[in-house]
Amino acid sequence: MANVTLLSQSDWSVVELREQITGAALFFRGYNVTNLGRSRELLLHPAFGPIVERKLREAAEICSEQIGRPCNLLQRVRDHVETTLDTYADAVAMIVAMELVHLELLREFFGVDYRQAQLACGYSLGEVTALVAGEMIDLQSALRVPLAMAADVAALADDVTLGVLFSRGPILDLSVVDNLCRQVNQAGNGVMGVSTILSPNSVLLLGQRDTIERFTALMRQAFPERVYLRKNDQRWPPMHTPLVWQRNVPNRSAVMLHTLNVLREQPTMPIFSLVTGKSNYYESTIRQILALWVDHPQRLWEAVYEILARDCRLVLHVGPEPNLVPATFKRLADNVLAQLADRSFTGFGLRAVSQVMRRPWLAKMLPSRTALLRAPLVEQIVVEDWLLAQRLP
Repeated sequence: MANVTLLSQSDWSVVELREQITGAALFFRGYNVTNLGRSRELLLHPAFGPIVERKLREAAEICSEQIGRPCNLLQRVRDHVETTLDTYADAVAMIVAMELVHLELLREFFGVDYRQAQLACGYSLGEVTALVAGEMIDLQSALRVPLAMAADVAALADDVTLGVLFSRGPILDLSVVDNLCRQVNQAGNGVMGVSTILSPNSVLLLGQRDTIERFTALMRQAFPERVYLRKNDQRWPPMHTPLVWQRNVPNRSAVMLHTLNVLREQPTMPIFSLVTGKSNYYESTIRQILALWVDHPQRLWEAVYEILARDCRLVLHVGPEPNLVPATFKRLADNVLAQLADRSFTGFGLRAVSQVMRRPWLAKMLPSRTALLRAPLVEQIVVEDWLLAQRLP
């Protein structure tokens, strides 16, 4: 996942951010191949450092106790040593800890009360952090299940390939995608599945062995010519797919969730789940949703649309070096602006029609989902960048 230049960079003043937080959405990032971001700079910051150190020590202690080996997140961040699949548990603990650090720094030093945000969302592991931020569970409860399953999830990544399936023509028919995955799985020799619904014309696939190649061969007859599949060279933990069934990760997680310590009836701020596509976290539902979180695809597009439908004009990206979600908002904004420009030609000349045809999936959706027109108005702040850009008295 490459870095991305945001639609608007984080040049908001402290006063502006404090005033606008009630109309903002928080978006917590998940696991990536790089997970440190600017954490070392925050740790070495003379004012921020003590809070960073305290939270890293707390998360490391929980991690060490759960996985049965020493975990020194403080040293890892200080030395800027990235995690690998062999230290996947460290990555889990560090990401959640640093996301909570970002929020605490916003509140303690700048008076930005993130609990007043209009909405919170989390991609993959970020949804777990959102529940801590929303005060439904504490850090130990949040980390317990992901850490207990970390070794098995990382081991499953050994022969897993990530593929990005996307259409430059019509909306992707997800029922066809699911059917092709079933055909590949029924043949044996590996399992694959949809991990994330990025947009109406793109999804992330995770597959073992040569399943992505077999899917590619099958899709040539199932889809029109303008559908493509691009492979990623990195290895990925196959969360949010049926691959985790192979080590009984969903059932084992569900058993552990019976004893989840839930602190309140509902979160202090609305949390939109990328599992269910709803803001439906309550004491009575949290265990079931988190059990589904393990092997159900992430509905990223639905979260993006919910933010636009609620007219959130500001998105705060929480966590080290976020890139997937910022890139999604920027790409959508660019597409909407281009589509509007196409439609500005009087009488829809040949050039205009030609341009519209390049994005038929968006052209089809705009009349019914008018909230998409707000995409170019959304401003984005990477919280770690904003924090390090501020001058303290």
